[in-house]
Formats: sequence, structure tokens, C-alpha cells
Amino acid sequence: MKNSLYILAELSELDFEWLLATGKRRRISQGSVLIQEGQPVDALYLILQGTFSVAVSALDNQEIAELSSGEVLGEISLVDNRPPTATVTALTDAIVWAIPKVQLSMKLTQDITFACHFYQSLAVLLSDRLRGTVNWLGYTYGHGKEEAEQAVAAQANGGSNDDFNPSLAGSLDMAKVRLKWLVENP
Repeated sequence: MKNSLYILAELSELDFEWLLATGKRRRISQGSVLIQEGQPVDALYLILQGTFSVAVSALDNQEIAELSSGEVLGEISLVDNRPPTATVTALTDAIVWAIPKVQLSMKLTQDITFACHFYQSLAVLLSDRLRGTVNWLGYTYGHGKEEAEQAVAAQANGGSNDDFNPSLAGSLDMAKVRLKWLVENP
């Protein structure tokens, strides 16, 4: 669940208010495709409830990840402005917080402070994800698949505060409050 916490921790109160005013809660039915590989993404998504499967055509549509509450979707296409490299499908009925890409892109070009906070959070998020992938590869090739799956499961379940990037130290509790607010307030 920690990916959205990176974003929510970096945002100021004004930034978070903008996110609340601009984003919309969307219900996604089980089996629905939220993001289609190769097709433009119209929003950045924070998963509030439910579970999604991430699959890639290069691996015969094999699932490479399951993502649930607190995870971020669409961030890579937002950063590099290219179509997504995976298809994301709802495994359960789900709720996401959708921040329209057009409005987010305008905010990023017009508000330098917001852009600094937002891009810093994405850089830390993507760095953390890369570290997780490298660790997973180390477990997979050094210790065996079972240990790798246990390590990934522990990370996906949120881990402890010590598992988070140290840059969140002062704002992790606020990020958790913000995420809880998004989840609990329709």
C-alpha cells in the first residue's frame, strides 16, 4: 500500500485540497479493464478498494503483479507520456480515485511548487519500486522462488514504517490519514 503514501506524503495541504477537488471516485466492476496496454491513459489512479491484476502481452498476458488498496496506477505513462506497457484488470469490484491526466498535466505546468512535490514523490516511488524489483530478483535467483514471493508479499502488505523510504519520515502519518480519508469518504 505504500506507493500512494509517497504521493500523499509529499503534497502540501493546498496540493491535497486540489487533488480532492479535481479527482473523482470511480467504481470499477470485477473483470473491467482500467488500463489497456498500448492505449492512452486518461488518468492517474489511486486504488482505494479492491484488487487489480497487471498483465503484459510480451509474456502471453501473464500476470506480473496484483495491486490493491493504496497502490498507484498510470504513473509511468504520466511521466514518460507513452502508452502503458501493461493491462490492468479489476479482479474484484473496486474503487479508485481518478485524477484526470489533462488537469494534472496543466497543474504540473502551471504550479511549480506542486510540480516539485509531485515529481519528487514519483521519483521516490519509482526508486522504491526498482529497489523492490532488484531485491525480488536477488531472492529469486539467490534463494528460490518461495522466499521471493514471501518478500514481495510482505512488501505489498505495507511492511513497517522502517520499510518506507527515509524521506517520508516526517510526513508518513499525515499520508496515512489522507489515504484513510480518501477511502472512507465518498
